[in-house]
Amino acid sequence: MKLTSKEARKMLENIRKNTKDDRWINHCICVGDTAGKIAQALNEKGYNVDVDKTKTLGYLHDIGKYNGESYGHVIRGYNYLKDKGYDEEYCNICLTHSYLNNDIICTAGGIPNTQNNQFLAEFIKNHKYTIEEKLINLCDLMCPQINKIYTVDKRLIDIMMRKGAYSNTQYHIKETYKLKKYFDDLLGYNLYDLFPEIKENL
Repeated sequence: MKLTSKEARKMLENIRKNTKDDRWINHCICVGDTAGKIAQALNEKGYNVDVDKTKTLGYLHDIGKYNGESYGHVIRGYNYLKDKGYDEEYCNICLTHSYLNNDIICTAGGIPNTQNNQFLAEFIKNHKYTIEEKLINLCDLMCPQINKIYTVDKRLIDIMMRKGAYSNTQYHIKETYKLKKYFDDLLGYNLYDLFPEIKENL
């Protein structure tokens, strides 16, 4: 079953009615809107990027936090959407959004125990990331849990201040910068130029 950004947004707003902490919902909306704007700019450059799907994936990526718990939200979100009958292309964003470079180790907040996450580790290793999924990877690292857009520098510092620095942190930072450069190169300019308001959040 397919999903539109309008339907995904409605799903979030329905969950918002029953949650005590809706910061993650605001984060999802920011990620979806930010990624959608970059996707539109890529389309204008001649790249085939599905703008509405990009927004949809951004809105859905943290849906596994519907029960108020962050721990385990990756698998929980995947199963939540799958149980509702949505196509894998939508469910997968719950798995991919935190992991760069096809590597479960390339994430923020410490090194996951791959023995406890064998399905996830294999999926991330073998999955071919779409351009829409890569946009969510990037915008997840631009949007804090407030309705603002940060540079990746500020967002990475924000994450380290909350979660700490680990042996994989430098690796994750390097891959984040590579990902931003990838999209800058496609656009032919610094993607921050699409967001003049980012200067207010430096």
